[in-house]
Amino acid sequence: MTFLAKSLSTFLKGAPAAAIVEVREAKGSTPREKGAWMLVAPDAIFGTIGGGQLEFLAIAKARELIAENVASGALDIPLGPEIGQCCGGHVALDIRIAGSDDRTELLKRAGEEDAGRPHVYLFGGGHVGHALAAALSLLPVRTIVVETRAEALEGMPEEVERRLTAVPEEAVREAPAGAAFVVLTHDHALDFLIVAEALRRDDAAYIGMIGSKTKKATFKSWYLKNGGEEARLPRLVTPIGGEEVRDKRPTVIAAMTAAEVMRAVASHEA
Repeated sequence: MTFLAKSLSTFLKGAPAAAIVEVREAKGSTPREKGAWMLVAPDAIFGTIGGGQLEFLAIAKARELIAENVASGALDIPLGPEIGQCCGGHVALDIRIAGSDDRTELLKRAGEEDAGRPHVYLFGGGHVGHALAAALSLLPVRTIVVETRAEALEGMPEEVERRLTAVPEEAVREAPAGAAFVVLTHDHALDFLIVAEALRRDDAAYIGMIGSKTKKATFKSWYLKNGGEEARLPRLVTPIGGEEVRDKRPTVIAAMTAAEVMRAVASHEA
């Protein structure tokens, strides 16, 4: 079972009484889109329809239905000064007690969402690799950390997959279309092999390598001497994370790179 489906299953097992809140209609500027949903139990919630007063009102209504054992209800809410949420849009919500069929359907939807998540491959489990895995574990992507050293995979977030292999570039060849590749191993020669393999993929959403301008120049020289095509080089992002923030702490590099990867993935999907 994949991550979202697993988390949802755990929530449902602990919530024998729960209500589904779903955005039926979203007009103008709204926190979430039509179809967004959340689950409300008497003492917990799963997911979000955007937060703020809109969500507080929805939670209160859902708990009212649960307490009074009423099958369904609805809210029609203008997002204005009246509720202290000045988005300016308009949201209609459907709220209903989650029966067994609803629970099955939600788990199916969660599984489909998991299956459709973009793949992000991290090559290297050093300080930045760990920090980036942690950052990506919070985002709607499927993160796979590929390493040649077993000890480097220890302590990775539960939400990421771990692959131990002597031939990490094989993971590039096996990746689905639209995957993102972030290369930050302990060995520059290994970095170069993986990046060269990734540059062969015309369908990659993102190819990034940790390093400096000197490393970038060295890679270019090596790549071209080994039969690489110069036309493919502009697709390589290095240094990763951009150059606007000159903070080299792993967590900062990870935050900037995670944002860079998400922009690239979203652009590729669009």
